[in-house]
Amino acid sequence: MMSAQAAVENVAGQDLVAVRIDGVEIPETEIAREMQHHPASSLAEARHLAIQALIVRHLLVSEAERQGLGADVGADDDSVDDPRIAMLIEREVVTPEPDEITCRRYFDNNRQQFDRPDRYDASHILLASPPDDTEARDAGRLMARDLIAKLQSEPHLFAELALAHSDCPSRDQGGHLGLVSRGETIPEFETYLFSLKPGELCLAPIETRYGVHIIKLDRKLPGEAAEFDALRDQIGEYLRLRSRHTALRQYLLLLAGQARIEGFDMEAAHSPLVQ
Repeated sequence: MMSAQAAVENVAGQDLVAVRIDGVEIPETEIAREMQHHPASSLAEARHLAIQALIVRHLLVSEAERQGLGADVGADDDSVDDPRIAMLIEREVVTPEPDEITCRRYFDNNRQQFDRPDRYDASHILLASPPDDTEARDAGRLMARDLIAKLQSEPHLFAELALAHSDCPSRDQGGHLGLVSRGETIPEFETYLFSLKPGELCLAPIETRYGVHIIKLDRKLPGEAAEFDALRDQIGEYLRLRSRHTALRQYLLLLAGQARIEGFDMEAAHSPLVQ
């Protein structure tokens, strides 16, 4: 983990914008120390997240102090678990429990999210070749036709032929791909796979951007419609958390609107702290 001193040295010399809350500047050393808790793909992003966290903490602690909350609990201004913050949020950020009608409406409007789709247990042999390599493609088609002809008379050899000829890692499992649903593989592959009957071999070589495939459908598991009663508590918890995040964000933006924040745009902030 990067030390606060290292973080300061890494941002030193950069054109940094000072950040102030009600005229008081957040020291760069404090920002650097906070950056250690916000892993990111760049120092700039880590600094942005650190500043956001410091502003949020300042807003909440200041409001808790204004309301006289937690004066006797020995709170620590540097702790994200400051009990004053928890007390303030408990008092100010109130979200109703989603009722049956609300949960049912969400379920009905998002059935596709909950229903289990048809699943296809498939196997294939891939004869890999780039789309623009005409010679390799032609060779792949010829070999695919030979292998398909062999499998028509000796279907039990599929796993053996996959191990011997396939360029897909699934060859070590006899070409078995496992269960797939619509949208999880490439369209041209699905078009043929989903038209097969369980146990059926596709008699045509299938071309995709990866090469030429020989495909077989081992079995089909029909989809299942979700039952609302089984998901009622899960949906209720999701809606409750979503409402709480929205209410918390709105409350923080309200506090930010009452403060004078310079050098940082809280309206554009995106983080679990303010969502």
